[in-house]
Amino acid sequence: MKFNPPLLSATLLRRYKRFLSDITINSEEFIAHVPNTGAMTSCWEENWGCAVSKSDNPKRKLPYTLELTHNGETWIGVNTANANKLMSEWLSARSLLPFEPYETIKPEKKIGDSRIDFYLESPHLPPCYIEVKSVTLKKEGIAQFPDAVSVRGQKHLQELMRLKDSGARACLVFVVQREDVEMVAPARDIDPKYADLLVEAFDKGVEIFAYQCKMSLEEIKLGKALPIRLD
Repeated sequence: MKFNPPLLSATLLRRYKRFLSDITINSEEFIAHVPNTGAMTSCWEENWGCAVSKSDNPKRKLPYTLELTHNGETWIGVNTANANKLMSEWLSARSLLPFEPYETIKPEKKIGDSRIDFYLESPHLPPCYIEVKSVTLKKEGIAQFPDAVSVRGQKHLQELMRLKDSGARACLVFVVQREDVEMVAPARDIDPKYADLLVEAFDKGVEIFAYQCKMSLEEIKLGKALPIRLD
């Protein structure tokens, strides 16, 4: 996923009211939108380097959007919406071996009163449903999810289990938007129910994958698959 135009380097002063941040670009201070509903733990501190996109839309109240932060080791993708954009790109390019055989890709598939991120189909293959999660939290050297209690995430795991029971292929994909981790695990101390449901889903045949991103100011690219620890 290329940033077009490339992102602007900035300094992050603070994040507040969840969706707002104060940044400086060339010593001039601005307010930037933060497209992240989570706690962003381990993703920012005062005076970290960051990168923002700028919109030319005159109707936007805040032209700048916080996209990346830098902890001195790696860029961290804090725009959670980018995880689905990346997944769409990787699926379309058939870059992910577990999903390469599927010919049709449909985003935002409606299931009952909710939606699953991607639906894949192909002749002679079971239908495949994929839920995508953006992972940015780092604890004890491990990427963990979620960074706050996620009732929505719990619901998605229950939906994936129901889809698996119906005979479909049900998958969860963690998109890890930082390069300083080597493994993914549920954040049990933050959301024990999510952690328990993740283990239950795996035991019932829900497939769980994790892919690390290669981060830069110019683009986010597919990196390597990461192992997942469920205990």
